[in-house]
Amino acid sequence: MDKPAIKKFAVWARNKLIADTKYRAGLVGVTETAVAEPLPQSNETVQFFDVGLPQPYRIEGDAVTQRQRFVAELNKETAKQGSYTAAYQTVVDKVAYTWFNRLIAVRYMEVNDLLPSRTRVLSSADGRAEPQIVTSPFDAVLDYTPAEQQQIVALKNDNKLDEAFRLLFLKQCAALGDCLPRLFEQVDDYMPLLLAISFTDKDGVVCHLVNDIPESDWQDAVQIVGWLYQYYNTEPKEQVFANLKKNIKISAENIPAATQLFTPDWIVRYMVENSLGRLWSEGHPDFDKSEWKYYLDEAPQEPQVAQQLAELRRGYAALTPEDIKCIDPCMGSGHILAYLFDVLMQIYRSAGYTDRDAAASIVEHNLYGLDIDDRAAQMAYFVVMMKGCHYDSRFLRRHLNPNVYAIQESGELTTDALGRLGRQESTARALLDGFKNAKEYGSILQPKVTLAELDALQEQLREVDGASDMGSLTDQLVAGQIVNVLYPLIEQARMLVQKYDVVVTNPPYMGGSGMNARLSDYVKKVYPDSKSDLFAVFIERCAQMDKRGGYQAMITQHAWMFLSSFEKLRAKLQLIDTVNMAHLGARGFDEIGGEVVQTTSFVMRSSHTKGYKGTYCRLIDGDSEKAKADMFVSGENRYVIEQSDFSKISGEPIAYWASETLRSILASETKLKNLGRVTLGMRTGDNTRFLRLWHEVSIDKFCYNADSAESAQSSGAKWFPYNKGGEFRKWYGNTESVVNWENDGYEIKENTRRTYPQLGDNLGWKITSEDKYFTRGIAWSRISSTNFGVRICESNLIFDTNAPMFFPGKDDWLDYIAGCLCTKISSKILSILNPTLTFQVVDVGNLPIILDKHHKFDVEENVKKAFTLSKSDWDSFETSWDFKRHPLV
Repeated sequence: MDKPAIKKFAVWARNKLIADTKYRAGLVGVTETAVAEPLPQSNETVQFFDVGLPQPYRIEGDAVTQRQRFVAELNKETAKQGSYTAAYQTVVDKVAYTWFNRLIAVRYMEVNDLLPSRTRVLSSADGRAEPQIVTSPFDAVLDYTPAEQQQIVALKNDNKLDEAFRLLFLKQCAALGDCLPRLFEQVDDYMPLLLAISFTDKDGVVCHLVNDIPESDWQDAVQIVGWLYQYYNTEPKEQVFANLKKNIKISAENIPAATQLFTPDWIVRYMVENSLGRLWSEGHPDFDKSEWKYYLDEAPQEPQVAQQLAELRRGYAALTPEDIKCIDPCMGSGHILAYLFDVLMQIYRSAGYTDRDAAASIVEHNLYGLDIDDRAAQMAYFVVMMKGCHYDSRFLRRHLNPNVYAIQESGELTTDALGRLGRQESTARALLDGFKNAKEYGSILQPKVTLAELDALQEQLREVDGASDMGSLTDQLVAGQIVNVLYPLIEQARMLVQKYDVVVTNPPYMGGSGMNARLSDYVKKVYPDSKSDLFAVFIERCAQMDKRGGYQAMITQHAWMFLSSFEKLRAKLQLIDTVNMAHLGARGFDEIGGEVVQTTSFVMRSSHTKGYKGTYCRLIDGDSEKAKADMFVSGENRYVIEQSDFSKISGEPIAYWASETLRSILASETKLKNLGRVTLGMRTGDNTRFLRLWHEVSIDKFCYNADSAESAQSSGAKWFPYNKGGEFRKWYGNTESVVNWENDGYEIKENTRRTYPQLGDNLGWKITSEDKYFTRGIAWSRISSTNFGVRICESNLIFDTNAPMFFPGKDDWLDYIAGCLCTKISSKILSILNPTLTFQVVDVGNLPIILDKHHKFDVEENVKKAFTLSKSDWDSFETSWDFKRHPLV
């Protein structure tokens, strides 16, 4: 698949469609500043608009109605957002992505001969520029009216081929509305008014769509839809992250763009084969799974464990294909759903079903998906429908409705309307309250209703709707409002409340610092053990969605395996079985370079089997998606370990690759934190204001030899040495910065009080460990892409949160401990406790230290030599305030 070409097209097409939509809107008097009234000569059927040309722009017939709907949509959105300009941009974006989705859907269908009209719409099979539907419009199986036939003939006779093409394209879209209504929606559709489409324009979307992406990329490869969706969001995603750097949090409407990431195909297969595939094959051992390239057999288990697993498998054996419920709660454009469909089809075939019956049953009974993004949901719906077509040529004629939805926020119902629901009013209110900000929370919502209550409310809606037929017009209007508002909420609540046999997803990755206030408060309240990142929240939520013995398979960042902020989550996950894991590390996604995003994919079972052993595949050395997939298939670097062994290490990191010897050391030896204080330092709150390089300040105001807070204050100086981390360096150095600590840090403290008034005089949250400033200790850089190393700091400086320090309880052991921490074994152990780019206080504090009095003198002598050499090296450059002369001079 030519991904660069796909990306180039999608990014360009988004801007082109937005520009074309704005142009079309401007023709009918709608701009980003206002909506103009039609000119005075307009009437109910014909309207005119001043576009700055000698002749006004004219619309008539359906176009007049479409403009009215367009303006109504703008007014509705303006009322919602409180800004016409914002509403205009939202509606324009919606029009652009809707036509983008429809165009790529038509392109996919025509290439794969899936259009019910049996005629290509955007291209011709023989390579001619003129689309087949323009060349032979009446060969298409479309229900033309006599008027349309006459209009098409007239346009072709007058050589107005683009106008004919536009009419025919819209006719095809209308026809597809019958079999794909959730993508080609016709109700109150104002979209045709704003469509600018041409096949003769060499710089038009159709020409680029047909010619820029190789036709082979469309053939039987529905995942192209996902790539186009992801690349369409490229520029919005870049803008979101640019805003984050300005401390602008991610708003609800920007969450999809910020977090959508197309899952590598081999990872999708790994997750589905080892969850859904395992569920069925373990209950049906004769099932042929030879096509499953990424399936991992169960690790050998002890007899008592095997006995417990046999009990679970008896439950799996009782399942029929129709019983299995699978969900992707963050479905995006449906990539995972597509492969779930394929594996479900294999299961149905093994049970003797025809493809036709199986495809219908999968859509009706097995497959579920949710997302917060309406655009993604359109594409996921299309992907599922195309999967059905792949197995059943008449699938579109069956008018099936897949259980894949974009979560919607609740509308408003009057007290009178709610009162008509009788005993079910409380359930309705629970839904209306629970889904108020649903676009921000998505599938992490936990509706406070039961399935029985939802069933009762749904039955009540039927009664209300039926009774209204015999009532007044008001009764009918109120009943319609009740049904329209509540029915979607019931459907999505049902999907969030019911339990599943299989949950597979690639959840959003979003740290707490990127969350807006409402989302942050919600996850802190509802998911306190996983609140640090949305991917961790979804790990917890997906476990809740599973039936007992069900499987969850996910790909997430690997931080939850190691960081102290996820320790409580790890403790929870000890209560369910980790069946296997593909630990990817960095470069698991070819779309993301560098070391920052490090991932792991895993399969867990909602059961607690004492003594269970999982299989862990260490793929971190692979430098691409393909390299990691090849490593996985080769069987390299596989580890089998009893899950409870992780609990033997402080913090319970998922250190599956640690040797038994190392695990024993970590479990038994004295920890650094037991020998003194391991702590973060100060956060100034405004580094630009309070920090400088030492050579940027007046030497008369710089003091580099204070050895206590008292001597610092009495010096009268303003600037003092400040350790703020820096690059990897051992023994000494990285002392370039100075901090304004005049008068015991008066300005920093006052600024902190103003910025965080809730702290009062308790400033320790920002000005941490002040009692250890100007104290001899051991420092390290908190963030590093290389090995771990410490530096000995004399008692003349203040330290930063990015340069944590250790202060021994007994100062005479400081040099010895520094020597221990600079060894390779410390780096090795830290790579087990936390193999991320961050050396956290809690992990360094958990390093085992052996205080050996017999070797103390020898170690200290070597440390002093290393310190002297490192200081001499540092002082040989002008960046040191102790610089005298370059050694080569």
